[in-house]
Amino acid sequence: MSQSTSIPKKQQRVRDHGFDNYMEIEKKTRKILKFQSLIFSQYNQTLPISRLDNLAGRLGFKQFEAGAFILKFPHVFEVYEHPVQRVLYCRVTRKAINQIMQEKEALLAQIPDAVTRLRKLIMMSNAGRLRLEHVRIARYEFGLPDDFEHSVVLKYPQFFRLVDASDTRNKYIEVVDIDPRLTVCAIEKVREREYREKGMDAEDVRFSFLVNFPPGFKIGKYYRIAVWKWQRVPYWSPYEDISGYDLRSIEAQKRMEKRAVASIHELLSLTVEKKISLERIAHFRMAMNLPKKLKEFLLQHQGIFYKGELVEPDDLYLARRKLGALVLYSSRKANLDRGLVSYGRGREDDEMERFRRGCEEDGFEGGKDGKDGEGEDDLNLDLSCDVGSDFTDEEDNADEI
Repeated sequence: MSQSTSIPKKQQRVRDHGFDNYMEIEKKTRKILKFQSLIFSQYNQTLPISRLDNLAGRLGFKQFEAGAFILKFPHVFEVYEHPVQRVLYCRVTRKAINQIMQEKEALLAQIPDAVTRLRKLIMMSNAGRLRLEHVRIARYEFGLPDDFEHSVVLKYPQFFRLVDASDTRNKYIEVVDIDPRLTVCAIEKVREREYREKGMDAEDVRFSFLVNFPPGFKIGKYYRIAVWKWQRVPYWSPYEDISGYDLRSIEAQKRMEKRAVASIHELLSLTVEKKISLERIAHFRMAMNLPKKLKEFLLQHQGIFYKGELVEPDDLYLARRKLGALVLYSSRKANLDRGLVSYGRGREDDEMERFRRGCEEDGFEGGKDGKDGEGEDDLNLDLSCDVGSDFTDEEDNADEI
């Protein structure tokens, strides 16, 4: 029997079709959010169909792909004829606008919780500070408003302060002091609940994580033993200062490996939807002593970062899920001639027919699911303890966890 407490790096890879379908919805949702931002940036928050391809090209859409895309989601985008100009325009539907307003209201209502999440996030860093830009990129995941620098950081000087780096032009957010009440990890609360409810052996629960493998994942005898041993390995808390420890020993390296798992687990628990892209975790890698090869590291511990629905969803999470519900509505079931898509005089004019036929002739039929993932990121890895509004080029190659 192996005496090693490390989990084998080479493991069986099992494809979860349920998560594959979930990530397909995520891809569509990200494109929809990009399109919504584009439309809202236009005059009167409407976009002429004649300019659709040119402007959508900035978002990575190919020629004629943008027109086919908006026709697939008539519950989100409305194509209508201008009553005076007699040309086609695109705008966001009332249902989608209501969802956006509900999300904004929920976002403002949970600002106090966002303050606590940001404090805990910064307290996990080695120096008690994080780059402002890195937090800005991940603000959507942590439930921070777009103007969080003013509405959160500067508004609460008793908790945060902005500092300029002496050697660079970067700004950093620092915590004013360490609150011991905030240094309790989410997994520690879970362990306490498990111990109280199930009466499990204290030694087994003390350093363990909940494990839930994907369907079809086969656990061999020796792998099960390795996981059991690894679960009993002690480790330092993500909030603990380790600057004074000697990290060169094998025992210290084992603790640091498990501490990295705990850090990512705690980071995920601080997000609204308990998910975040690998690229955005990488921004905090140096500050939190995380491994370089994050994807391989997380796959090695995939049973810990695998979960379905949230146990305790909040209002912000529920508001964001409503957009996913609009995405799920099939365009084939939508009545394109009434309600969501208006053609001015209640008929489909020649311009609309040409627009639709042009999309179909180029292989982008509105009622079919085309290759929406083309040019998108490979999001087949969803390891959660999932849609950002900060659309930068760097996230298009990120894996989702």
